[in-house]
Amino acid sequence: MSDILLIIPPLTQLNTPYPATAYLTGFLKHQGISSQQCDLGLDLVLNIFNEKGLSELFDAIAAGKFKLSESLSEIYSNRETYIETIDPVIAFLQNKNYTLAYRIVAGSFLPEGPRFNQLNEPEHFFGSIGSQDKARYLCTMYLEDLGDLIQATVGPHFGFSKYAERIAQTAVSFDPIKTELEQPDNYLDRLLLNATAKYFENHTPLLVGLTVPFPGNLYGALKISQWIKKNSPTTKIVLGGGYANTELRELNDPAVFDYVDFITLDDGEAPVMAIIQHVKNPMAHPNLKRTFRRLENKVHFVNDLIGGDFTHQRLPAPSYAGLRLSEYLSMFDVPNPMHRLWNDGRWNKLTIAHGCYWKKCSFCDISLDYIARFDQAPAQELVNKMEALIAETGETGFHFVDEAAPPLAMRDLAIEIISRGLQVTWWTNIRFEKTFTPDLCKLLAASGCIAVTGGLEVASQRLLDLMEKGITIEQVAKVCQGFRDAGILVHAYLMYGFPTETEQETIDSLEIVRQLFQHHLLQSAFWHRFAMTVHSPVGLHPEKYQVIRTGPEFKGFANNDLHHEDPTGADHSKFSDGLKKALYNYMHNKGLDFPLKDFFDFLVPHTEVPSKLIGKYLKRSQFDQPTVAGYRLMWHRMQIPHFKSAGKKTLMTFSSKTNSRLIELPTAIADFIENNQSRFEVNNTNPLRLNETIQHFADLTQTTPENVIATDWYVQWRKDVVWSIKM
Repeated sequence: MSDILLIIPPLTQLNTPYPATAYLTGFLKHQGISSQQCDLGLDLVLNIFNEKGLSELFDAIAAGKFKLSESLSEIYSNRETYIETIDPVIAFLQNKNYTLAYRIVAGSFLPEGPRFNQLNEPEHFFGSIGSQDKARYLCTMYLEDLGDLIQATVGPHFGFSKYAERIAQTAVSFDPIKTELEQPDNYLDRLLLNATAKYFENHTPLLVGLTVPFPGNLYGALKISQWIKKNSPTTKIVLGGGYANTELRELNDPAVFDYVDFITLDDGEAPVMAIIQHVKNPMAHPNLKRTFRRLENKVHFVNDLIGGDFTHQRLPAPSYAGLRLSEYLSMFDVPNPMHRLWNDGRWNKLTIAHGCYWKKCSFCDISLDYIARFDQAPAQELVNKMEALIAETGETGFHFVDEAAPPLAMRDLAIEIISRGLQVTWWTNIRFEKTFTPDLCKLLAASGCIAVTGGLEVASQRLLDLMEKGITIEQVAKVCQGFRDAGILVHAYLMYGFPTETEQETIDSLEIVRQLFQHHLLQSAFWHRFAMTVHSPVGLHPEKYQVIRTGPEFKGFANNDLHHEDPTGADHSKFSDGLKKALYNYMHNKGLDFPLKDFFDFLVPHTEVPSKLIGKYLKRSQFDQPTVAGYRLMWHRMQIPHFKSAGKKTLMTFSSKTNSRLIELPTAIADFIENNQSRFEVNNTNPLRLNETIQHFADLTQTTPENVIATDWYVQWRKDVVWSIKM
């Protein structure tokens, strides 16, 4: 057994492990240090949702004599049916019981609670043969019904992707958290602690690391550490992750150190390495890196270890060794092909680049290291990590969890994947910037990119400029068009309530979003309310954005989310339900022709956005400029048999694995293309440059470059055959 135990506390995702422990496990292995990792969120859920666990759950509910609503009473009254069906359902969601889908969709297997009423016409989304997807959706509703029952009774903290999130949100003082932790353990707490105890039955770790990426992980992490302090007092505990990095940078309340020994900030590799060395031999290794600890009942931030950080390029591949990968659950609660990617399927997690290359958005925590320090690795190193993960996990799906993946780094990644003949599926987060040309989108798709997510935030140019997003509505439409035409799904993050946003701008933003869905430029999106944070430009300089900070008063623990007033803006809160209702309909391809006012229960202004604005943007052509340098021509696995005619024209057939195009070309041009086939290949080190090739075509046909790019044969060749990619 290892001296180091890394824990994912409840709850993050149920379809794939949160990657923090995998990153550290791979790093420690590279340093010659063995470690063990576990996902106690998965353990907790699997301990509840099995025949024995569900039987005990219903008994506990009965013993508690809870007052249940009519709908929850119906769920409880079906307890025997739930107990009988739970094991097959879980096995199906773990992809172990494929044929059960046919029985599930037949409608006589699952007990149906209130959640089943969310989708009135499932056949509209799943058709007559989508049995697996429909069954997975129905099983998700089945579990959500049980989750609602748990929340209303023995487990008020429970959620399938969070645990006691309310306790950690805006926790300026540690006192309420401590009060909750010192309460008698509830039913789910006991299950969690029983799962924790199994990792200590035959071994006492020297150090336990707890990752807390979100507020919904803090309570679970501290309950685990509370148990460890009581039952394994010699074990030291370190807590880190996104919550600490954003919320605890000003920590000065020593009470939290009744539960943990160390709290680290920012990238964990160097701090954890220093803590391991310190715990093993404090005299030889007294120095620490970006670490809070308690000394003489005062909080000290220790950062006296010089150097020691690891660049993105130097970090090894993550390792999922020890995690129960085959037992994760593929679920989805919205039958939308893009939206479901977060919860359905196992994804290896990697990062194309550390930090954000843009780092200007005024609502974002751009002053913090995880965004401010931009660092990327060569594509060769990144694909090496992909191959290592495929060998370890057997999975070829990758989610690159970047703040915003650089488009040229994505280009290099795609070229490297194609050059190696690696067959993978991947998706990532981006900015909707003009570098994503239609041709770059085609290259990304050829390498296995299936989806992108990005922050549109607001569809008001004034607000986009105030946010310093560096994008325009027209640019977003054209970028999404390129992704759409390449077969890549697009999800947009949307924001309402930004400082000074008016009612008119909110409604106009909704109209732009409607048109984006209408033209199939978006497949999925999510509205969130603007939150002012202490580390963002708005939080640091509220007067610049005409908002007033009103609290909360910092009391020694968390300091991130700020209260504020927006005296010149709209009453933002009243728009929440209507915006979400409209978006839910748009994501299900419904309500696109409804007046916007139909989604609100109060009067809203008429939109001032022309109804065909996005359509007008899409008609504006984007095409080659013969004098622009820095672009190369490229295709992927294109076959070009051709048939010469007697005259000056040649019919040439260009065939890819998905289509075939017959183009009549000037014979001189056809000969040039045939003689230079290899220079169009993705991995050619001496590629043809776009501007030079256009000029050569002009010379061969005795005309001008401007005339060349206007010819029918050139337009068709460029549209259907060859890509222009920035070098």
